Amino acid sequence: QVQLVESGGGLVQAGGSLRLSCATFGKIFSPNNMYWYRQPPGKQREFVAGFTSGGSENYKESMKGRFTISRDNAKNTVYLQMNSLKPEDTAVYYCNKYMNGMTYWGKGTLVTVSS
Repeated sequence: QVQLVESGGGLVQAGGSLRLSCATFGKIFSPNNMYWYRQPPGKQREFVAGFTSGGSENYKESMKGRFTISRDNAKNTVYLQMNSLKPEDTAVYYCNKYMNGMTYWGKGTLVTVSS
């Protein structure tokens, strides 16, 4: 059983920063295939950033330069550093893991950016 737990969301003013964390629990055999998605109010869930199967960082084009993904393998935790936040970044942010043909999701953490 794999469990993902996000934290770090909250209310921030436009231009501010937040760092989200995704702690993983269970039999995680590889730190790769870890991703962040987000779902803005009334919209579909979209890809934000992640570590590919080969361990490379991958970002949605519009996030490059503002968002940075990182990880601490010893803590089984993946982070998403978000800078220069905009009101349109308001969303529930989800952690995602693909492993052994299965996709796992956390429950999400809400980020609200005020103008």
